[in-house]
Amino acid sequence: MKGRASVEAVFREERGLLLAALVRRFGDLDLAEEVTSEAIEAALVHWPAEGVPPKPGAWLMTTARRKAVDRLRRDQAYVARLAVLQVEADRAAPAPSSDGELPDERLQLFFTCAHPALPAEDRTALTLRCLAGLTTSEVARAFLVPSATMGKRIVRAKNRIRAARIPFRVPDAGELPGRLPGVLQVVYSIFTEGYAASSGPDLQRLDLAEEAIRLARILHRLLPGEREVAGLLALMLLIHARRDARTGPDGDLVLLDDQDRSRWDSAMISEGTALVEVALTGGPPGLYGVQAAIAALHDEAADVAGTDWPQIVGLYDVLRGLAPSPVVELNRAVAVAMRDGPAAGLALLDSLADEPRLREYSPFPTARGDLLARLGRHAEASAAYREALGLAGTEPEREHLRRRLAEVGEVGEPAKGRE
Repeated sequence: MKGRASVEAVFREERGLLLAALVRRFGDLDLAEEVTSEAIEAALVHWPAEGVPPKPGAWLMTTARRKAVDRLRRDQAYVARLAVLQVEADRAAPAPSSDGELPDERLQLFFTCAHPALPAEDRTALTLRCLAGLTTSEVARAFLVPSATMGKRIVRAKNRIRAARIPFRVPDAGELPGRLPGVLQVVYSIFTEGYAASSGPDLQRLDLAEEAIRLARILHRLLPGEREVAGLLALMLLIHARRDARTGPDGDLVLLDDQDRSRWDSAMISEGTALVEVALTGGPPGLYGVQAAIAALHDEAADVAGTDWPQIVGLYDVLRGLAPSPVVELNRAVAVAMRDGPAAGLALLDSLADEPRLREYSPFPTARGDLLARLGRHAEASAAYREALGLAGTEPEREHLRRRLAEVGEVGEPAKGRE
């Protein structure tokens, strides 16, 4: 394996392992990240010519540790502080691997990056930087901010970790139920930006969605007994399975009604459906497991008309008990409309009109417009679509709403279903 692409494929898997092991070794995220980057730079010089070593992780660790020691010799200000941290790290560190492989301590890094003492955006940025291995510029693009702004945000988050002495460890059994949802939310927020971009020329950002799935797979390997981790992975797989059918050749939005279901990823659906069973077995249902079950019902149906809408409404009833929110009520109202007719769904949507969280949320007026159009109330549908057009973040969404406006305003034909 000598090409640059094959070398970078190794880095993608090894970087998070190396960084986590170095944070455990030295107790300092900044130092660990710097020497990780230096070790990878050294590998980029040696490996393409010499070949990837049999144990690339061990090579990277040896190189990174040497560079860390050199740095500490030059910077005595680190030494006293790291000496205390080193005692704590050595006390908690696992025994070295006898086969020279890096221990997988990424779970500790997940909980450090997603610590509740950090602002929500900082948690996501650190997770993308440290565990996904994105550069600061790539993380900036994910947040749609300048690289300099993101660089300052990441530095601020690291400083907060240092100042607050946020521990590099997995919460104990008593803490885990309270801390795990925060980690899962970070991963899911990355996925949702990939599934439905908040702004820009494209409806989807597949690189982010796929990175979130990769991170969820890591979590599932490290926490195989956590049903909500299985639920999150299932949910993302079942949604991402439709990616190729959600846009047309020109990137246009394709609604669920009109999607070519033969283009859905059947292997991903099978994997996700099996994980749903794991998520819903052995205890009360969780937030992600219930959402995954809803996604599975959509994926298993031959078409929109054949979807089990009564069961979907029932699952939304469960979901509103687990995590009540206006968005859950919006989605439930759309499912009720499919089960009981557009008038029933519209009545539920109208009851949500004063919800502050829905006032800037384009799917809300879009859903109202769709139901009003199905009822033949085209003037009201036009007003709803215009409101949604002013809130839509991506060009494919805006173009879809322009077509809707043409249908109800110029053509006068009823609009179809929702995405």
